[in-house]
Amino acid sequence: MRSASVKDVAARAGVSLGTVSNVLNRPDRVSSSTRERVEAAMGELGFVRNESARQLRTGTSQTLAYVVLDASNPFFTDVARGMEGAAEAHGLSLVLCNSGQRPDREAAHLALFAQQRVQGILVTPVDPTSPLLDRTRTLGTPVVIVDRTRHDASFCSVSVDDELGGRLAVEHLVDRGHRRIAFIGGPMEIGQITDRLRGARAAWADAGRPAEDLVVLVTDWLDVAGGREAGARLAGMSSAKRPTAAFCANDLIALGLLQHAISSGTSVPEQLAIVGYDDIEFAAAAAVPLSSVRQPRHELGRAAADLLLDEAGNPDHEHRQVQFTPELVARRSTG
Repeated sequence: MRSASVKDVAARAGVSLGTVSNVLNRPDRVSSSTRERVEAAMGELGFVRNESARQLRTGTSQTLAYVVLDASNPFFTDVARGMEGAAEAHGLSLVLCNSGQRPDREAAHLALFAQQRVQGILVTPVDPTSPLLDRTRTLGTPVVIVDRTRHDASFCSVSVDDELGGRLAVEHLVDRGHRRIAFIGGPMEIGQITDRLRGARAAWADAGRPAEDLVVLVTDWLDVAGGREAGARLAGMSSAKRPTAAFCANDLIALGLLQHAISSGTSVPEQLAIVGYDDIEFAAAAAVPLSSVRQPRHELGRAAADLLLDEAGNPDHEHRQVQFTPELVARRSTG
């Protein structure tokens, strides 16, 4: 059976094709009684709007896209929920895809979304300086950088002050009396990781602690497995050199470290205090609730989507770099 057409709807409702088009695209131009009659006809006929045809006429889809850095990290899912709320408020949908921290996959996603004429692309890039971002926008697709920033004002971006976040985490551990701590995170090519480490080192130095007493353990991935592996490395240190606290670059690493501590009989926080980063929901629900540096995840996503929609629809748009402030949430893992 063929799908009902606009012509079928017009005939059933007893109106012109233009009236049906107005109901679909400019409902404010149609009286409420006529609109209700047309919508009733659509329901009776099972009419489904042909989005492909509309896209051919307008040159853009009713979609925003988000290229996620790591779909396994709940932080990015929470950011996406904020974006989705902003998109829905404008009658748009949000499509997500995962780069998996791979530049080649990121490039493929950017090219595909540009071909599909999405209204704009939100991206947490592997490298925020990548020329692929510039090329995508040059082709006519607005791009907003999420949870990253460039050192110039050539793109809109939304980020969190990660250097301050690193400082807050280490100041918290210093206040708890720790004199030898570990920073666990990586890869170091990721800008947020180096920013958090920079803030951690600054707070450690301000406290008058020797630089060598902040031990840096670099992980290959920002996940639970990386935390467990770091826990094994800490356990292998002599008691004289083993840190009594760890600041993890994200909550997944912190959860992996906590898993290793519990399985190996290490008491948290008595023998090892742990601070994570992001404050995902699992942090508070852990066997030992995790202290964490909270990022405003939903607000981050909503602000990014609002900037993208403004760039896509406002001829007077000016690029903005929005930076949010993190906060330390103390729980049992640091006593």
